[in-house]
Amino acid sequence: MRIFQGSTDLDISDDGAKQLEYLKERFQNIHIDKIYSSPLIRAQKTALAIKGNKNTEIVLLKELAELHGGIVEGRKFAEAFATIEGLADAWDNHPQDFAPPEGESMRHAYERIWDAIKYIIENNKGKTIACASHGGVTRCLTCRLLTNDINKLKDIPWSENTAVMLIEADDNLNISLKFYNDVSHLPKELIPNTRSRLSASYKEELK
Repeated sequence: MRIFQGSTDLDISDDGAKQLEYLKERFQNIHIDKIYSSPLIRAQKTALAIKGNKNTEIVLLKELAELHGGIVEGRKFAEAFATIEGLADAWDNHPQDFAPPEGESMRHAYERIWDAIKYIIENNKGKTIACASHGGVTRCLTCRLLTNDINKLKDIPWSENTAVMLIEADDNLNISLKFYNDVSHLPKELIPNTRSRLSASYKEELK
């Protein structure tokens, strides 16, 4: 039974804790100058895994937080999407228009996230930076870097938990995506086949 987690500050699951151990191992020998993290606890724990035993500063940046779901925040998908006309259709078929009442629109989040990435790059030239964020954030960023067109967001896959993406930028803010949704650090049993999960799960519950 899935809920719209969004900005709801829930802790990680048992599987999530296991995934973070593998992420920690992946980053143990990678030099990181600074880590930026969403203030939500699940992202902060990801940042701590990236840090490991290194003496690396973690900076909380609210602009890296997940989209706030407004009146659907913290509610079951089936319950929320069945009672708010047009919300399920937007989420499934044109996510760029997803704008839950009292929440953040996808278009606003798309720009907010891009502004945050540019801020981080501009203030850390020549450094290696890690960011700990969320699925909706990385999906928007991947869409921007691959297509530069929010209207193609539907075609961008969701990333798995603890998935790693790598971007590079020069001093002129030319940004390139080297890879994304890389979970090569995880064993197969910790990679759930769930990334059609959000729409499929609430539809199943409605039957």
